[in-house]
Amino acid sequence: MRTTEIALIGAGPIGIEMAVALKSAGIDYLHLEAGNIGSTMQWWAPGTVFFSSSDRIEIASLPLQNEHQGKTSREEYLSYLRTVVLHYKLEIETFTRVTEISRQTDGSFILQCRRSNHGVGGPEELTCNHPVEDHKELLHELLEPIAAKKLVLAIGDMHLPRMLNIPGENLPHVSHYLGEPHQFFAKRVFIVGGKNSAIEAAIRLARTGAHVTLCYRGNELDSKRIKFWLYPEIMSLIRKQKISFYNNATPVHIESSSTTIRQIDPSTKETADLKIDTDFVLLLTGYTQNPEIYRQLGISLSGEGNKPDFNPQTMETNIPGVYVIGTGSAGTQTAGSTEFIETSHVHVERIMAHLQGKNPPVAKLNPVPEREI
Repeated sequence: MRTTEIALIGAGPIGIEMAVALKSAGIDYLHLEAGNIGSTMQWWAPGTVFFSSSDRIEIASLPLQNEHQGKTSREEYLSYLRTVVLHYKLEIETFTRVTEISRQTDGSFILQCRRSNHGVGGPEELTCNHPVEDHKELLHELLEPIAAKKLVLAIGDMHLPRMLNIPGENLPHVSHYLGEPHQFFAKRVFIVGGKNSAIEAAIRLARTGAHVTLCYRGNELDSKRIKFWLYPEIMSLIRKQKISFYNNATPVHIESSSTTIRQIDPSTKETADLKIDTDFVLLLTGYTQNPEIYRQLGISLSGEGNKPDFNPQTMETNIPGVYVIGTGSAGTQTAGSTEFIETSHVHVERIMAHLQGKNPPVAKLNPVPEREI
């Protein structure tokens, strides 16, 4: 059995920033990641750009530059993360999935891990959402257990798509991920959702040459929940009838070449069903966090989104020696994102201060995340 002072789980941006801080402080740790570094971003559509400006998503004091001085793309940021890892000579055990954590009587932890072939989230994760004991034959080799005195959980919050649980959702032409826009050229694409992933997909596919229908359960698209540069464009495309838009509507049945929606009249509350011809269906209704690790450890969870309870000054949960960090500290973000890269840098500072017996960092006065400006 291997031993370490701290097991750090997750190698997204904030997990990597945490690793740099631990290494710089000379603290013994092991860093584990189910896929490769930044694995969540790997299933974003090519060319996706961040809300925040580059300086706000820099990590570990390493500048992030690009050739166009604009918003950083998915590809640019993955390249940047590789640069950070190489620059600081970080050792990350990638494609190593933590499947079980048990707490020992002395307060330490035993981690069971298996070799993995993909990261958390993305289309492959749907095939991996099963109890370990019932499907051992589907998993890779069991690795040597790890004993750790403390845990830092940087597990993220986008593990599984938010399922609609309607007939036809599992048909092969239905997806919860955009992927490569070119595949939809000249095809009839039905998109469900009214926030960034759905809006960006609708715009990009319309520009690609797809025939796009957008279905949203709300009365109107909310400019406060959509990237500020996307909102005027989606509204323009709808006004020009480049995108067909159905509001107050939800899909109720998906078939091989059509999708049935149920539209409600807000004034009369009467409903009417409408069948729309479709070649592809994209259910871009958001993603949820899998809180299984939190539950295994006995971490208290609150609210609809199963937000882990923790001390905001130290990031330590109700289980001594277990810390949460990054977007994973917010659970499933049901009312819009409250934690993302630029708000999570301070999490590293808080944990490091607590580990080293120092006072927590002074909170900034009324910080305004750039994505909300």
